[in-house]
Amino acid sequence: MNLLVKQVTIADPQSKFNNQQCDVRITDGKIESIGKLSAEKDETVLEANGAYLTPGFFDLNCVAGDPGFETKEDIQTLSAAAKAGGFTGLALLPQASPVVQSKSQVEYILNKSKGNLIDILPIGAISQNREAKEIAELFDMQQAGAIAFSDGDRAIQDDGFMSRALQYAKGFDALLMVYPENKSIAGKSQINESKNSVLLGMKGLPPLAEEMHIARDIFLATYNDTKIHISNISTAGSVALIRKAKKDGVKITCDVTAHHLVFTEELLADFDSNYKVKPPLRSKADVKALIAGLKDGTIDAIISQHRPEEIEFKNVEFEIAHYGIIALQTVLPLLIKAGLDVTLIAEKLAINPRKLLNLNIPVIEEGADANLTVYAADEKWIYNSATNYSKSANNPLLGTELTGKVKLVYNNNQYFKD
Repeated sequence: MNLLVKQVTIADPQSKFNNQQCDVRITDGKIESIGKLSAEKDETVLEANGAYLTPGFFDLNCVAGDPGFETKEDIQTLSAAAKAGGFTGLALLPQASPVVQSKSQVEYILNKSKGNLIDILPIGAISQNREAKEIAELFDMQQAGAIAFSDGDRAIQDDGFMSRALQYAKGFDALLMVYPENKSIAGKSQINESKNSVLLGMKGLPPLAEEMHIARDIFLATYNDTKIHISNISTAGSVALIRKAKKDGVKITCDVTAHHLVFTEELLADFDSNYKVKPPLRSKADVKALIAGLKDGTIDAIISQHRPEEIEFKNVEFEIAHYGIIALQTVLPLLIKAGLDVTLIAEKLAINPRKLLNLNIPVIEEGADANLTVYAADEKWIYNSATNYSKSANNPLLGTELTGKVKLVYNNNQYFKD
């Protein structure tokens, strides 16, 4: 597919054209030329009018219902939401039914998403059925195409099991991506522990539950001399722990959700279950620390934490509602609202996620494969049932005006244009 993107501002710190306004010609899936260009016959033209062009976004942390829960989301609707949100690649967590924990299940995901504009890459389970009792077939899954391993939103409580999993993964340089929560401290709490939880009359989840678990994993990664990735950090204390660990030479990386950079616990005053996420929304001080952690390099990547749910699991009392929001289409507007600049967005949403997984990193240069996203940072749009591409509707921003509009995604010689 031949395409000419006119007057686009390149936002790619890897590229010699970074921060320059150029025209970009894409021919048969490759970036043919960059500069001041005129349209050719039979060439589709996109007038970008100064919009930003970055390497295609990549999400480290999303869930689909396939297999087993296709009523929440299937591969087709997941791909549609991803395209509309600017993503050209997704890492799919194993929390399906059955759990993705074998070579054949990894191959199922890869075959189901073959030929797609979106690269959908499976993450295998660390433990059988995500129960942290027996290590899953990690090596076989990696050979089949699993890019990393995780038990999703189930934190591994057994210290010995976690240590053995790290030792095993080290043997073939596999990355374990773990959720941090000390269950004995967290208990059945659902919102952040603070004055707000007391006011709302709900049991609070202390930051300590997250931070103790991260401290444990830092010790285990140090002892075993292995790499580890902490998913979904949410507190100022977590940022401080990981910042120090990195300075001490620990092979640790981490990510944060886009909604934890904007939403705070005060939004729970009306018990809107669409704000019920795991980890819970924290304080304004935590948000400030998370943004600082992104800027100083402590936090490596930003994720969507896309969690589709049917209405019957969300339109209920807060305490029994399921966790999660559909998030692929709202990541960019939230990052813009959080005040992140275009270079930081490109680094944390496109470059670093692939770097963590040892994937090819797209670059905006002549002769490179075209894997890119174009977005207008100041364009407003309405997020509603007509513009929501997910099969589910559990997002508190539905029905509101957002700033930051994806204009084009291009990958695998296919494109989606607004």
